Amino acid sequence: MVRSMTGFGRAEMSVGTRDIIVEIKSVNHRYFEFSCRTGRGYSFLEDKLKKYVGSRVSRGKVDMYVSITENDDTAVEVELNKPLASGYIKAMRSLVEEYGVKDDISVSTLSRLGDIFQISRPPADEDAVWNDVKTAVDEALSHFVAMREAEGEKLTADILSRAETIINIVGEIEERSPITVQEYRDRLYAKLSEVLQSTNIDDQRILTEAAIFADKVAVDEETVRLRSHFDQMKSFLDSDQPVGRKLDFIVQEMNREANTIGSKVNDSKLAHKVVEIKGEIEKIREQVQNIE
Repeated sequence: MVRSMTGFGRAEMSVGTRDIIVEIKSVNHRYFEFSCRTGRGYSFLEDKLKKYVGSRVSRGKVDMYVSITENDDTAVEVELNKPLASGYIKAMRSLVEEYGVKDDISVSTLSRLGDIFQISRPPADEDAVWNDVKTAVDEALSHFVAMREAEGEKLTADILSRAETIINIVGEIEERSPITVQEYRDRLYAKLSEVLQSTNIDDQRILTEAAIFADKVAVDEETVRLRSHFDQMKSFLDSDQPVGRKLDFIVQEMNREANTIGSKVNDSKLAHKVVEIKGEIEKIREQVQNIE
């Protein structure tokens, strides 16, 4: 199934003694680019997360946020920074002595100075943390991928609709192209009749000139290749693999064929048809830029 490169997923859950929040979002990018924000002390998760997400996402600029709150109070140790506390008390008593302010130094006063306390935790069990986080990541990724697939369905429908429009126009070009040769022959015959008047006109020369013209304006090869490119594009859109880069190449080839047709046609009606085709191809190209 085709996936868009834009998506968002979120999961919030309690796993073991941890409350975990995971958010993941992505935007278009030529390659896979990953960045992650984790809480202090959990930077060891970043490389694991990059590899894990990279196994599910092939293209796009992906940003992930992971919040972990430990609920095991016994694992927290609070120590007093005695030298710093002594320094604060000494400075406060100097204020009392030198300025005569009220001496109301208390535990409550000192506790507001957060930097006199050092909070520490025992080293985390990295494997246990990863297993808990992975549970939340799996849920967030499921929402993320589902959104990308839903967007991919819309992109596919739009591309196929425009492809059908182009194929119809190609059919009109194929139908009119032989008529332009007959019209050229008729114009050539009329012009020669006007110039030569009563002199006999060499019908064989007319046929030869018309044949040369027909060869110059023939677009059969280009329209056949254009149809082939659309068939290939449709097969890519049915694939379960990431196809964004392949589709981008096919669109370039389609545009190349359209340009060649435009350079060959010598008829205003056909020229307008080519403009329509190129317009639709450009819209397809814009949509393909969103596909993983």
